Amino acid sequence: MLTRHSVDTSLRYDRLAQLPDRREIEVAGEPPAPDRPRTQERTREPYLASVELEEAVNVAIALGRPLLLQGDPGAGKTRLAHAVSYALGLPLEEAYVKSTSRGQDLLYTYDAVRRLYDTQTGRGAGRFGRPAPGDGDYVRLGPLGRAIVRAGHGRRSMVLIDEIDKADIDFPNDLLRELDQLAFDVAEVPGVRHAVPVDRPDLRPVIVVTNNEEKALPAAFLRRCVFHHVRFPATTAELDAILALHGIGDVQLREEAIGTLHRLRGMDLAKKPGLSELLDWVSYLQATGVRPGDGRLPYAGVLIKQHADALRLER
Repeated sequence: MLTRHSVDTSLRYDRLAQLPDRREIEVAGEPPAPDRPRTQERTREPYLASVELEEAVNVAIALGRPLLLQGDPGAGKTRLAHAVSYALGLPLEEAYVKSTSRGQDLLYTYDAVRRLYDTQTGRGAGRFGRPAPGDGDYVRLGPLGRAIVRAGHGRRSMVLIDEIDKADIDFPNDLLRELDQLAFDVAEVPGVRHAVPVDRPDLRPVIVVTNNEEKALPAAFLRRCVFHHVRFPATTAELDAILALHGIGDVQLREEAIGTLHRLRGMDLAKKPGLSELLDWVSYLQATGVRPGDGRLPYAGVLIKQHADALRLER
C-alpha cells in the first residue's frame, strides 16, 4: 500500500555509474502509449553533481517527494533534471512555468472552444472515429498528467517544473493534493481518473522543481519537498572538472578562463556570470582560438548581461 511515508530505494542516481554516450529512452511530450512506447536516441548529459546533490536526488526518489532546487540562475538546476533523466533512462516531461501558468495546466487542459465548435457545426465524431463532443478527445494531458498516466501503464517518468517562482502564488498551492496523491480526475469527463497505482511506489514520477527565489513559496508546498541549494562551484578544481567534462580540452584555456571568471565574480556586479555563461564563453573561445587577454575581455557580452555592469568593467 502506497502511503505518504513509503520508501523506495530501488532506483538511485549515481554519477559514478558507467553510462553509454547514447541510449534509447521513451519519447516524452506525447500521450503515453499503453503497450509499446515510442523511443528515441538521446545523448548523454554531461553533469558534475556534488555528493550532497546526489544524496538529495536519491532521498527525493526514495520518498516520492519533489526535489526543490534553489540557487543562482545558471548554476545548473535545470540541467540536473536532464542528467538524472538520462542516467535513469526515464522520459523527461518538461513544464516551463510562465506568469500565466495554472497548476491544472501541469495535469491537463480541456478544449471547450473546440468542443463548442464541433457541437455547433454538427461534427459528431471525434478523432480516430470515436464518438461525440464531450469525450476525452478534448482533453490534452500536461507534463505531470502524462507522467501519472504513464505510471498507470507500468512505466516511470521524470518531471521538470522549471522556475516555479515565475507563476502566481496560487500555482504551487493548486498542486498540493496532486503532488501528495499523484492522481487527478478529469472534471469535464465524468468517471475519468488517472493515478499512480497505490501499490507501486516504484512508479512514482521523479519530480524536480527549480526556483530562482524571485518570490517566496507557500509553506505548505515547501513541506512536501526535499530541498537543496545548488551552490556555485567554490574551487578552481571544481570549475576545471566541469569545463573538461564539457569538452574543453585546452588546459591553459581552462585556467585562464577560470581566473577571469573569479575576477568578474569578485567585482561589484549586479549580475555575476554563472556556469551557463562560462560554458558558452569558453566553448566559443575554444572554437575561435581566441584567448582571454590581459586588460581585455573578448566577447564580453556572453558574460556581462547589464549595461551598468559593462560600464563598471570598462572602469
